[in-house]
Amino acid sequence: MASLKDQLSGLVYSTEHGDICPECREPRDACICAEHADAERLASLDGIVRIRRETSGRKGKGVTTISGIPLAEAELKELAKTLKKRCGTGGALKDGVIEIQGDHRDTLKAELERQGFKVKLAGG
Repeated sequence: MASLKDQLSGLVYSTEHGDICPECREPRDACICAEHADAERLASLDGIVRIRRETSGRKGKGVTTISGIPLAEAELKELAKTLKKRCGTGGALKDGVIEIQGDHRDTLKAELERQGFKVKLAGG
């Protein structure tokens, strides 16, 4: 008899198992893809948080990006929320990089250092 993975190779939903992860072909509640992605991202970090100001691809609007934060996805979301509140502005979390609207490099550097991170201002 074929394994569950072979039986579900093209499925995205099963009445027996519910949603199926397209990456690992496991039921969503048993999927570990997000954990693997977090582990790979954390392994590639050097422990230095980099803050830079970017405008490219944003129609001239500047954002401050924070990368290299050695935290898991859920903790990164909480940190992003805290930093947005501290700056009094909006922002987003995309692929492990926190984006804060506007130029808040000095405020963010002080806040992250207060929280114990080693911070560098990157770029010009």
